[in-house]
Amino acid sequence: MTAERFARLVEVLNLRQPDLTVVSDSVHKGQNLSAIVRTCDAVGIMAVHSVLDETRFRAHTGTTMGTHKWVQTHVYQQVSQPLTHLQAEGYQIVAADTAGDTVDYREVDFTQPSALLLGAEKYGISDAAAPFIDKRITVPMLGMVESFNVSVACAIILSEARRQREEAGFYQQCRLDSERYQQLLFEWSQPLLAKYCQKHQLPYPALDEQGDIIDPDWRSAQPI
Repeated sequence: MTAERFARLVEVLNLRQPDLTVVSDSVHKGQNLSAIVRTCDAVGIMAVHSVLDETRFRAHTGTTMGTHKWVQTHVYQQVSQPLTHLQAEGYQIVAADTAGDTVDYREVDFTQPSALLLGAEKYGISDAAAPFIDKRITVPMLGMVESFNVSVACAIILSEARRQREEAGFYQQCRLDSERYQQLLFEWSQPLLAKYCQKHQLPYPALDEQGDIIDPDWRSAQPI
């Protein structure tokens, strides 16, 4: 790995937003899932929660799609699973919707811990998700169509979340705790060694400022 590449990884990690995420409620079209994950990476989101069985999720997104190296994807069978956990962690659940009592997406305070809930392409937000929703938001439309494509709506709303967080200074300092930061930095910069350490239940070795292992004897001391 070049010094420039390692510096880029450090820069991206310093901009990650650990309290902003997306929950896709049975979004099943591959192009939409991929676009959602790419948008999440672009605004500094660390993880996406997808309600879709794992076989179908992998079939739609692909196991080697580049963005998934940088954004963790958690797959669930039921929408109540991620929403229960996120709500317990203090996240506001904000659902992109066109029905019911909605507010303009720009009226929501995205500087709070927030989970953007996106419904399926055809059916929208499921009934099972309704009890968890704190706010329903909409992107105002000026034409004949009633709503944007789900991945487009995601990009518009997350751009607003990014704007608010930029104004609040959230991107001006690292918001990850030291342990999580070092873990991700090693996994991003040394993916093969990270898998090796995980397989043998070894702690990750420390890295220097260029992304190299500090201890020169570490490799020779490990099991084959």
